[in-house]
Amino acid sequence: MHKAIVHSGIVSSGQEPPSQYDRPPTFDGFLEERDTIVPMRDGVRLSVDVYRPDTSEKVPALLAFAVYNKDVQGPDVMQALSPQPAWSPLWSGWLEAGDTKFLTSRGYAHIIGAPRNFGKSEGGGSREWDSYDLIEWIAQQPWCDGNVGMIGISGFGAEQFNVAKQRPPHLKAIFPFDPRGSYGKLGSFREEYPGGVLHLFRYLISHNIVMHQNKGRPGSLPPDKEKLWQEAMRNPDYKMYPHIYNVLTMKGQHMPQIFDLLIDPFDREETVTQAEADYDKIDVPAYTGSGWYGYSYKTHLNGAQSWFGNIKSPKKLLLCGPAHVERPFHAFHHEILRWYDHWLKGMDTGVMSDPPVKFWVMGANEWRYADDWPLPETQWTPLYLKSWGRLQSQEFVRSSAGEDQAPDAFVQMPLTQTVEVQKLRYMTEPLPHDVLIAGPAVLNLFAAIDQDDTNWIVSLKDVGPDPSVQTAKEGERSVPVGLPEREVSRGWLKASHRAVDPKRSKPGRPWHPLTRAAQKPVTPGEVNEYAIEILSSANLFKAGHRICVDIMAMDVPSGVGGATNVEYISYHLCSSRTTLHKVYHDGQRPSHLLLPIIPSG
Repeated sequence: MHKAIVHSGIVSSGQEPPSQYDRPPTFDGFLEERDTIVPMRDGVRLSVDVYRPDTSEKVPALLAFAVYNKDVQGPDVMQALSPQPAWSPLWSGWLEAGDTKFLTSRGYAHIIGAPRNFGKSEGGGSREWDSYDLIEWIAQQPWCDGNVGMIGISGFGAEQFNVAKQRPPHLKAIFPFDPRGSYGKLGSFREEYPGGVLHLFRYLISHNIVMHQNKGRPGSLPPDKEKLWQEAMRNPDYKMYPHIYNVLTMKGQHMPQIFDLLIDPFDREETVTQAEADYDKIDVPAYTGSGWYGYSYKTHLNGAQSWFGNIKSPKKLLLCGPAHVERPFHAFHHEILRWYDHWLKGMDTGVMSDPPVKFWVMGANEWRYADDWPLPETQWTPLYLKSWGRLQSQEFVRSSAGEDQAPDAFVQMPLTQTVEVQKLRYMTEPLPHDVLIAGPAVLNLFAAIDQDDTNWIVSLKDVGPDPSVQTAKEGERSVPVGLPEREVSRGWLKASHRAVDPKRSKPGRPWHPLTRAAQKPVTPGEVNEYAIEILSSANLFKAGHRICVDIMAMDVPSGVGGATNVEYISYHLCSSRTTLHKVYHDGQRPSHLLLPIIPSG
């Protein structure tokens, strides 16, 4: 069993890993070549910006490539817009290509571009080989020494894993942080929409994607797509959201990617099977990761863990704290430098001597190292839901006189009638000692509803400290109001997607097929078991705090007209029908929270 190595600093936010590596800049200035034309194998020309050290020496290159506008990724924007914290109104999630001045001053060329059909690149044909051809073009330039890596997060990270499967000869290593899902191409349905519950992150961020598009009058669709469209148009849950229904009516002329999602919101078995076969194609060293902020929009946090768990090449995983890294992106560049100095410059940086996993522990506010993720020493520990909102380690005793057979219940009205989110809350007593969790959790719920579907939404929280006791005395009969509480993570499951594939399931990670074939409407009133994955986190619940789980069926946009305050804290498309939810907790229906507890010492 590996004992985690603790590294804590005097001041840390969980954005910068505990790396002591640095070397002074060796170049004062850089040369820039904007809007450089690069022909692809089929003649379509891409437009890229090249920034390189002001030297006659050949240098390695780092490519940042994604669907976002390259003209707002370079050093001039960073000079005008200093890196903004996640709570700044000027924080813009898609400024993600990296710090040009930092990279060029330390002897790397920085190339920023977009694939065909985006930005200043030409359109036409398939973008299948754009990254591959651009990497090989870079390697042949007179200023490049033939060693190419990649940089950038989110969409820029997704491109890195995608091209790594194609094995361009001159791609020597990648650093795909926040890389999007792995069970698909440039992202996946299941990792972006866990449990099959749709949310609006992609809709909100799409306003910043510079895709070429000519909008015209909605026309006819292929017969199979026309059938799906007609079905979607009848969906009352879509009609409740005018901005979503607006996309549907345009039949793909407006936001085509969102349109395709709305008419066919399912995973595909053939997509997953292909992804599983493709993992072995990746043979370049990969340093991936995300942060605990990622649970709210899922794709980055889920994707990083899936890539790390499935590829066989040299790999590392970095899981940062709960606040998004600053934009324009410049975080952990010393760690990126350490990685590429090793793989592209052949320097002894010690990067491969560290344990493979670094993760930030909320509550303790410290970094830890581990040999694998989830941690091999994880003890999967159940806490059982009981009456009166209790969460206890004692198992149910079947046929006991004290068995809880009556269900708890809540009724959720739709957004057309209320913004009040109803919930059931279950909490432990104040903990007698610290409890550390690290990894995914699962709420195994036995429940019934009076409709044929609902969206289960589960919130795991750290509540306290709470010095109170609960007795029959006046003032002590209930948990005090107004205790501090912090959300650790969430989980989602559409009730009709409750089917589980045991062969692909792992501890803490039930695998729901999420396919059209596997979807099954709920029989109203029937008790079903729902395995709801709560996305990974690492949190120290301190002594005197309570472990808390809230069970809900709706969330609310923070703005009007489809808007929300932060695109990556997105809301979900919820039911348009008032729904009664009953949760059972007895010997035959033992609803419980399964936590990944890490033993101390």
